[in-house]
Amino acid sequence: MKQKLGNILLVDDDAGVNFINSMLIQAIDITDSIEITINGKEAINYLTGKDKYEGNEAKNTQPELILLDINMPIMDGWEFIEEFQKLQNSKSIVVMLTTSLNPADRKRAGNISAISEFITKPLTPLTLEGIIKKYFPEYQ
Repeated sequence: MKQKLGNILLVDDDAGVNFINSMLIQAIDITDSIEITINGKEAINYLTGKDKYEGNEAKNTQPELILLDINMPIMDGWEFIEEFQKLQNSKSIVVMLTTSLNPADRKRAGNISAISEFITKPLTPLTLEGIIKKYFPEYQ
């Protein structure tokens, strides 16, 4: 029996994308815990146990994998990364998963050490399996 990731966090304001990505993650059976946040601020609150996540430590365990969109209301992916880098205890692998084809976005992501990968949507089974093999070989 393969070991599973403790938690995967999806940060995207598109409900359809979150639904499809959740189904894909469930189909690959790499975790039993998927948390969905709809913007960077909500994701930071989740990671730090603030607002609606306060006092719910069991629910807001640190994710091992974060799939992050760029363009979201309230706090976008770039703003999230700025705040995420301030968190001393987070060892999450962050994959920027976006519709952006802008080379400047790819270059910017490449210059931020907290971003492990920059991938264009949609997430596919092959792409997700590649992420797992590359960053979590012990879970195969």
